[in-house]
Amino acid sequence: MSITSKAESPLSEEVREKLRRVSVATLTTLLLRRGLTNTFMKGVRPVAPGKRQMVGEASTLRLVPYREDLGNIFSRDNRSDLQRVTVETMPPGHVLVIDSRGDAGAASCGEILMLRMMVRGVEGVVTDGGFRDSPSIGALDIPTFHQAPAAPPIMVRHHPIEVGGVIACGGLTVFPGDIVVGDQEGVVVIPRALAAEIADEAVEKEDVEEFIALCVRAGESINDIYPPTPLLLERHAEWVRGGRKANAKEMLRA
Repeated sequence: MSITSKAESPLSEEVREKLRRVSVATLTTLLLRRGLTNTFMKGVRPVAPGKRQMVGEASTLRLVPYREDLGNIFSRDNRSDLQRVTVETMPPGHVLVIDSRGDAGAASCGEILMLRMMVRGVEGVVTDGGFRDSPSIGALDIPTFHQAPAAPPIMVRHHPIEVGGVIACGGLTVFPGDIVVGDQEGVVVIPRALAAEIADEAVEKEDVEEFIALCVRAGESINDIYPPTPLLLERHAEWVRGGRKANAKEMLRA
C-alpha cells in the first residue's frame, strides 16, 4: 500500500523552485512540444485565489462509488480507512491527487483532514470532485484544487478503495511520483522523467517572454518577435548581459 514512487529519487529542491517560478501555461506549451497534448486537468480550479504555486510529487488516492455493504457509514476506523491512512502517512512535500471520477456530489475531503495535511507539510491537494467546508479550506495555508464545493460527507457518494495506484483525475492519467504543478489557472501533470529538463526550459522561456513583453509595451509589432526569432534571441541575450536594464526600444537593430 505504498503511496510513494520507489522508482525515482525525491524531487530536488532546485527543480522544485524552478517550477514554482513558471506558469502552468508555459509548462503545458513545453509538454506539447514533446507531443504530450493531455496534461492540463479539465474542470479543476483553485478553491481560493492567491495561494502560493503548488509543486510536488503525486501521491494518489482512488475513490469508487459508495455501496452500502462496504461498511458502516457512521463508523470509520482511522487506522484502516484508506482516506484517513493517506492523510496520516503521505510524505511531506507531496501533492495528494484524488480520483473522484469527476463526481462532486459529495466531498472528497473536508477541513479537518485538510488541516491535518497542512500541519504535516503536505504540498497541496487536488481532486476532480469537490471539497466540503470549502470556505474554511480556502483560508488555510495549503493550495487546494477541486471541481466545485461539495457539502455532503464522503460516504454519500464515495468509498476510498486504493492508495498509491495509477489513477484518473481531471481527464488525465496520474502515476504516483508524477510532478503536479498548480497555479491560478489550474493543474498540470508532468511525467517525472521530464521534470528537470522542462523546468530548465520553462525558466528560459519565461525570461525571453519577459523581454518580448517589454518590446510590445515599447510599441513593437509581434510579427518579428513572437514567436521569438533568432534576432529577438540575440537582443534578449544582449539585454541579459546588460543587466536587464536597457529599454527595448534602445536595442532595436536595423
